[in-house]
Amino acid sequence: MIFSLLVTLREGIEIALVVTILLGYLRKIDQKRHFREIWIGVIAAAALSLVFGAALELTSRELSGRVLESFEGFTMLFAVAVLTWMVFWMKRQSAGISHDLRQQIDGALSGGSVAALALLAFSAVAREGFETTLFLFAGSTNASDAQFALGGVIGFALAAAAGVVIYYGAAKLPLKQFFLVSGVVVIVLAAGLLSNGLSALQKAAIINDLGSRPWDTEASLSMTSTLGKFLHTVLGYDAAPATAQIILYWGYIGIVLGAYVLLPSGKRPQHKRVEAASTSPPERARELTANT
Repeated sequence: MIFSLLVTLREGIEIALVVTILLGYLRKIDQKRHFREIWIGVIAAAALSLVFGAALELTSRELSGRVLESFEGFTMLFAVAVLTWMVFWMKRQSAGISHDLRQQIDGALSGGSVAALALLAFSAVAREGFETTLFLFAGSTNASDAQFALGGVIGFALAAAAGVVIYYGAAKLPLKQFFLVSGVVVIVLAAGLLSNGLSALQKAAIINDLGSRPWDTEASLSMTSTLGKFLHTVLGYDAAPATAQIILYWGYIGIVLGAYVLLPSGKRPQHKRVEAASTSPPERARELTANT
């Protein structure tokens, strides 16, 4: 439940932020009649993400034994690669995402193509939706279906509420700090997927040897216990981890987390101050919030 809640909360707020920027800018330039195209793009992206998730789930249910372990293992490793790239991409792009989206809206309107607005919303939301679906599927292999779904629903509900608050101008929302902290959380979750993915591939005999197992805590914290399953899903806990799992887990956290925290964010467009100065205080608050 915690895993799915954290994933959907972060990814959901990213989606809400994109939608809020699009709707907020259309409202600012008195083009609210085009809200319909934005929502068409959002709904289409959400539907496609659901289809993608259903395809992954149906595929896994048709598999068994070593083939299923292989499918889940490679899916976990692919999810780690995608999430790692997306965390750094979002940090680099977040400062200028509002400016870029507004430029694309201006281009679509000046070209007289309202369909381009729907495509803009679709592409932005679909990217986040596919990432979310992949992350959730990769982390659901050892979780209770009901609790996992509940966590996802709660996360999306909180993200939607945050989007409403942002849209109506609550400029004090610490979005920059939120994305920094949530990015760290995503990296830790991805490290757990990396460890679990290696374990799945070893069970499938894709990887023959991950090294010796320095310790075994099964007697004190069983992998089949409620706490053990929770830690396995969220943090990649293994009662008897292999040496390769330990090295890659801590190596990934050390290198990726260090790079994420230390590397600078992308620079904001220099002319944003001029734009902000020309808008009313409520609009300026919304712009600064969206760009945080």
